[in-house]
Amino acid sequence: MVFDKLSFHPLVRSWFEDEFESASPPQEKGWPVIAARKHSLILAPTGSGKTLAAFLWSIDELFRLGMDDPNFEANPGGIHTLYVSPLKALNNDIQRNLTQPLKGILNKAESQGLRTPEIRTMVRTGDTPQYLRQSMLKKPPHILITTPESLFLILNSERGRQLFNQLRYIILDEIHAITTNKRGVHLSLSLERLMPLCREEPVRIGLSATQKPLERIAAFLGGFKQGDSGYRPRPVSIIDCGQRKKMDIQIISPVPDFIDLPDASVWPAVYSKLYHLIKEHRTTLVFVNMRAQTEKIARKLNDIHKEKSGNPAAVLAHPHHGSMSREMRFDVEEKLKKGKIPAVIATASLELGIDIGSIDLVVHLESPKSVSAGLQRVGRSGHLFKATSKGRIIPLYLSDIDDAAAMMQLMKQGDIEEVDIPRNCLDVLAQQIVAEVAARTWMRESLFALF
Repeated sequence: MVFDKLSFHPLVRSWFEDEFESASPPQEKGWPVIAARKHSLILAPTGSGKTLAAFLWSIDELFRLGMDDPNFEANPGGIHTLYVSPLKALNNDIQRNLTQPLKGILNKAESQGLRTPEIRTMVRTGDTPQYLRQSMLKKPPHILITTPESLFLILNSERGRQLFNQLRYIILDEIHAITTNKRGVHLSLSLERLMPLCREEPVRIGLSATQKPLERIAAFLGGFKQGDSGYRPRPVSIIDCGQRKKMDIQIISPVPDFIDLPDASVWPAVYSKLYHLIKEHRTTLVFVNMRAQTEKIARKLNDIHKEKSGNPAAVLAHPHHGSMSREMRFDVEEKLKKGKIPAVIATASLELGIDIGSIDLVVHLESPKSVSAGLQRVGRSGHLFKATSKGRIIPLYLSDIDDAAAMMQLMKQGDIEEVDIPRNCLDVLAQQIVAEVAARTWMRESLFALF
């Protein structure tokens, strides 16, 4: 057991052993590296506990600091752990997951007559009200959960920059989702702007379920540091726990012949096929490629369900996409998690590791177009580490069958695409240069070295 080799606080250890039979592979392999203050990239399947692997040592450190310092709660201090997520919806989920161990350890301490410190957490995204953003500046959270864009905005204010003096850990979740685009380039420069603000360089922890090649992602995570002999990459330990889960994937055609379609449309057959699949399972997650489709398909399925059930108030499915408000997304996630609705029709807004409970079936309308996206989405079913993931792909037109068949074969082999990180994005560089020189005065050579 990894706890025998690491000096976790007895309260943290006791809580973990009460909650889990044993540490998962990313926890067993990740904690010693994080405890040694080494940068790390953790690759592990969905549901394998890699988020807790990233957070628990940080939580342990905060508890120790709080129990040793009587002024821990009164002293505003600064942010201790920075968690950056590519999705606003995922941030709410992480806050819930953080609450469980924090409350569990607190209850464990109270049962033993011990006083433990309050560890403050906060979500800061584009959805966060202005008064909460201001409160963060007055009383910083110990753990800040944010997005790449919100981190950029915090770095652009003088008071925001002061929050990071005591930063110890940076966690980049679902790192593969941003490395292939300019959003990732932008984040990498924000991280380098963050470094001079920290008393000592924080430990970087990257998390992902699908990525290739690992060495390239690790290099992106670590970035470069200027030393006496020039620039050198920050060393990053790769923790590969990426063994594939068992997968039950099939392609289901909604019609016997795409050339001779009834009513010249495939959609009536698609709705019928979807309805029967949802009714055959307890919880179903349906992925589509366009936001407009989520609303339309959910509405059509609900109409069919009302007619078949004879209940005009019956609801079979809800839509979920990034244009919905935070409250609406959270409500849909909670209803699915608690079994109040059997299905959700979603875009990539539910592709990543948001906690929506146990999913029996994932359906993808049209080929997922990408092996990594397909694996990520089908992996939402059978969320537990050892469970089988069940997925069905429904092609929408004749040529889509070939694409779906190719994707299914590659998904079964786990042969995902290589990550291609954009280079020389001068528009991103220009934006970051303007932001940094607006925040403070720089010598040109020093600013060049930073970027």
